[in-house]
Amino acid sequence: MDIKDITVKFADPSQTKYAEQIVDMIYQSALQRGTGIAKRTPEYIANKISSGKSVVALHGDRLVGFSYIESWGHGDFVATSGLIVDPDYRHLGLAGAIKAKTFELARLRFPFAKIFSITTSLPVMKLNSRMGYIPVTFSELTDDEEFWRGCEGCRNYDILQRNNRRMCLCTGMLFDPAQTLPDDSRKVNPYILHFKNKLKKIFNLK
Repeated sequence: MDIKDITVKFADPSQTKYAEQIVDMIYQSALQRGTGIAKRTPEYIANKISSGKSVVALHGDRLVGFSYIESWGHGDFVATSGLIVDPDYRHLGLAGAIKAKTFELARLRFPFAKIFSITTSLPVMKLNSRMGYIPVTFSELTDDEEFWRGCEGCRNYDILQRNNRRMCLCTGMLFDPAQTLPDDSRKVNPYILHFKNKLKKIFNLK
């Protein structure tokens, strides 16, 4: 299997048919890692697909990877979530390609937002670091109550509550575009060319 045979793209409404499969893939991955994860419903995932907030990886008609974004705090923050790769398609660099496309989607839709990721996955932490994310305390992330309510489905939610949202078993990572972009970046359609070139270098994309 070669990653060149796989298409990684922004999802469109025709891919809502994969929603239930995606939920199961995310859940099974969490079980394998022995980590907690906030549960999502097929309806939730279908909404992310139909509203243009997700990325799919397809091998022909087979869905082999997924991730999505969501905005918080009136668009000041964007979370990247649900990164998953079919076990049969791991070790191809597919997670990196999906992460890159999800990052591009976040920049295109919310060009001035800070992007954050909360994860227990070491590979995802490494991908984030390569893209310029830095570990931060939860106080640096969005204070949007709706976001934190989304953590209630995680089996580690009691830890988050006991620490007044200061810490959990997850690691929070933040990308602040203001710290990395050229001073004149706002003179053009925000960041698009800058980020596409950066991602090409990081992930050897064409």
